[in-house]
Amino acid sequence: MGVLRSASVALSALLAGCSAYGAQAQVSDMRQQEGRASAAQNSQAQPSDAQAPDAASATLVTRNASVDPGAPEAARPDPSADSAGPIAARGPDANASIPGTPSASEATAPPPLPTDPQAAAIATRLADPTPLLSRLSTKDREAIQAFYALGAFKPVWIVDGALTPAAKSAAARLASAGEDGLAASTYPVPVRGTQGATEAQIADADLKLSAAVVLYARDARGGRIHLANLSRLITPVLDLPAPDAVLARIASGGASAGSLLQGYNPAQSGYLSLKARLAVLRGNGQTPSAAGVHLPPGPVLKLGMTDPRVPALRRRFGLETRTAGTLDAGPGNPEFYDAGVVAAVTAFQRARGLVPNGTLTLQTVSALSRPEPAARTDDAEAALIVNMERWRWLPSDLGRDYVMVNIPEFRLRVVRDGRQRDEARVIVGKTESPTPIFSGMMEYAVVNPSWNVPPSILKNEFLPGLARDPNYAARRGYEVVYRNGNVSVRQPPGERNALGFIKFMFPNNHAVYLHDTPNRTLFSSAHRALSHGCVRVEDPFRFADAVLPEAWSSERLKKLIGKGERQIRLSEKLPVHLAYFTMSVDEAGTVRTLPDLYGYDSRMKIALGLSPGNLLVARRADGKTPEARRSAQKKPAVTAQTGPALTAAPKPLDEGRRSRIREVNSEGPALRATAERPPAGFGEPDLWTPRPGRPLNGWW
Repeated sequence: MGVLRSASVALSALLAGCSAYGAQAQVSDMRQQEGRASAAQNSQAQPSDAQAPDAASATLVTRNASVDPGAPEAARPDPSADSAGPIAARGPDANASIPGTPSASEATAPPPLPTDPQAAAIATRLADPTPLLSRLSTKDREAIQAFYALGAFKPVWIVDGALTPAAKSAAARLASAGEDGLAASTYPVPVRGTQGATEAQIADADLKLSAAVVLYARDARGGRIHLANLSRLITPVLDLPAPDAVLARIASGGASAGSLLQGYNPAQSGYLSLKARLAVLRGNGQTPSAAGVHLPPGPVLKLGMTDPRVPALRRRFGLETRTAGTLDAGPGNPEFYDAGVVAAVTAFQRARGLVPNGTLTLQTVSALSRPEPAARTDDAEAALIVNMERWRWLPSDLGRDYVMVNIPEFRLRVVRDGRQRDEARVIVGKTESPTPIFSGMMEYAVVNPSWNVPPSILKNEFLPGLARDPNYAARRGYEVVYRNGNVSVRQPPGERNALGFIKFMFPNNHAVYLHDTPNRTLFSSAHRALSHGCVRVEDPFRFADAVLPEAWSSERLKKLIGKGERQIRLSEKLPVHLAYFTMSVDEAGTVRTLPDLYGYDSRMKIALGLSPGNLLVARRADGKTPEARRSAQKKPAVTAQTGPALTAAPKPLDEGRRSRIREVNSEGPALRATAERPPAGFGEPDLWTPRPGRPLNGWW
């Protein structure tokens, strides 16, 4: 719906621009007609003196002036062009010789400003490259411009010099952004009293409120952090709302605009319980916030001015009533806007996200009227905000039926019709091969799956083994397939298969999925970060009962074991959410914390400004995150044409080993990895990290 809205707004803006140029186009057509008529008269009359062409040009200018008095003087026709004929008018500069044709500067001139002074002020401010808000993207600004163009650049929030009910409601929500773990200073609101303000001031206030509303809606849906800076394995598809759709909805919301704006935050019970806990923590643990001060209307104050509002400012900032007297001068005037007051105002402006110039502007007066929240953020509060932020990564609608895997908890839950139907212990990725964080759609399950050995394992385990012993794979129950000079290794279905008896597929770019495992004793461990990225399910047949169609019961599935690979498609795709929550609150209000398995909490606190530090510290000069560097060190090199370039064996250590490798290669096709794209059964080739030492029966 947001895409359609954006498209319609863009089309409307284009039509508006076209209509603005329509008048100019008509004038240009009339000029061309006058120019052709004048040229015809000149060719028929063929004047005998040098004054005739000048007279004809004067006549042309007079006629054009009657059409558009403000138009520039048209170029005079060149008499030599008449003898050249129509062929001389060809080429890129052909129009330059035609009288009445608009120049290049006229053709590229911007559309005229609206006739209404207030609309013209808004159009002028939108054309000004000065940012409305520092974090607002260029694309968002363009969408705001298109939205205002659709409304003829009329103010959205200020009517007859006063804020609309929607503006007041939205401003109140922005001021209370801290309730949802957001920073209210990020969304500065315009002045509350706009009587006597100029058109430019009203335009700036209206547009900045629009920018704040757009930015709030985007942040509420997870747009605060560039997730690639945290990890390449955090890849949710964020549901960021279109700016024009946000403005249309909130501006027309009236007194309910604030509630509509708050609705962009998650509404799941897990998020709401964290939000309630945050309110309790702040209410019990923080000192009272500084009260707001309501100043009467007055002029803009600068250093050295005197104003009756200054004593109220001194009380607000805890300053002395007046400057103390000295031997050379008496006590200062309490109403004097001196350097001490300016310094306090500057610090306040900086804390509220305003221009820190020390000038008491209308925006500063408005900000002073709101209570100032305490700036303290302890570890418990930061942990709550971090986990609230992770709820924004999930879709706003998790689905009526879905599977939720909480990676740090090593647990999976199945929800049917909005109620939890089942849960199970799972094994997730190791710290050097984390399980990705994203949402996918489960489409089918495979009973008796085969396992294609990933390129990483093939390179580091099988190829060296095959170089030493051609029967290395066969003795371990694997099949070696040679095709077009390439080699691949496959583990057939069976009890020893690395994927167990069944796997559940939700296609994704990480090539991870849910599956069984032959090493079921590992589920008894409390710390179950043992896989190479995929998620192993403790009881796959019980899980199948909860997610597969009713016709495929666990008893029926077990009868298929040992009868060949069988694919079972779901009647409806089932959402699967791989999430990462290190804190939760249960129904009794008990807070439960979990280990930060992959170290994401500390990075998120830095990214959200909740703790000092810089994300670049955790990166090398190549810009890779630690787990990406570890993975890059383990992975084979990638070529442009053949994908993972897997060599036959590591560098030989002695001449005897060289001869053995040559022997193996001379007996059959070269031991090279297949250049084809790995099938889905490969699992997670990009996440696999080789295990040192002797290989076991299964790597998963």
